[in-house]
Amino acid sequence: MTISVTQAGEFNGKRVDEARLVSDTGVEISALNWGVTVRDWRVPVSGGLRPVALGFETFDPYPEHSPHFGSLAGRVANRIAGAKFTLDGKTYTLPENQTGSCLHGGPEGLGRQVWDMETDEAANAIRFTHFSPDGAMGFPGNVNFEAVYRLEGNALTLELSAMPDRPTPISLVQHQYFNLGTTDTILDHKVQTLASAYSEVDENLLPTGALLPVYGTQYDLREPRTLRDAAGNPLNYDVNLVLPTARNLDDPLAIVTAPEGDLTLKLFSDRPGVQFYNAVWTDCPVPGIGGRYYGQHSGLCLEDQKFPGALAHAHFPSIIVTPDVPYRHWCRFEIG
Repeated sequence: MTISVTQAGEFNGKRVDEARLVSDTGVEISALNWGVTVRDWRVPVSGGLRPVALGFETFDPYPEHSPHFGSLAGRVANRIAGAKFTLDGKTYTLPENQTGSCLHGGPEGLGRQVWDMETDEAANAIRFTHFSPDGAMGFPGNVNFEAVYRLEGNALTLELSAMPDRPTPISLVQHQYFNLGTTDTILDHKVQTLASAYSEVDENLLPTGALLPVYGTQYDLREPRTLRDAAGNPLNYDVNLVLPTARNLDDPLAIVTAPEGDLTLKLFSDRPGVQFYNAVWTDCPVPGIGGRYYGQHSGLCLEDQKFPGALAHAHFPSIIVTPDVPYRHWCRFEIG
């Protein structure tokens, strides 16, 4: 298949390009090399193509208004408490960009960098690469990052890797916001996950280190449920869900169904957790795809990840990557 590439704009003096993939089932995905951002994602339904991801019609609004719509967040996604961490006896200070914490790698993290991009028509894929120098956003080590996005049928597979020249923390997340339906919120989507536990957090959404059972809480999504309480009121989610350690990676870790019942999303991944976020804090002042405005509960994110707080809680799966054990991470979305 032919992959089209066009210039989408400029950022900090660098050219921003967009590549468009089309699969043999008619799925269309457009991705920017700014932050490895999936700008638009459309899936065939009765009556035509439906946009299923939040984004903007052009690149221009992204730098000022995007809350990581469709981007690749890092070097360390989620929150680092106190915007600092200690590694091998040395303390590293990071920029604060949310309530005293460093969020998603800092204000100029990977999701706000212009990456190099090349296309692979034989594989119907885009390969993004980025060199992050020692000290970028306060993190140690030179790191070569790579992200390959491959579209086959209804499935988009992400293969993420990073090679550092010294030990350093790395934990990436894809930050897609989905709305599979035709209304302005995702509250009536049905969501199901394998998670039997979740990470307890404090008032600043920082993990305490405790992993608690989901039973009896709104985080129990082991059976499909909408994102409302028994009275029909909206429920808020911004939580790391802990997946079973012995799960079969061939089984989806999460399944989401549109209110209309005509589209289903399945997420597969090798990560031990997934951040489930339903746009609690989203309030975008400019229009998005199709002129739609994105407010609270306008989308949902399923960010496959290692646990937030891993740098502060040694019993969490480690996010320290070394030249001998480089970063490897894959996930796959199937929507149809």
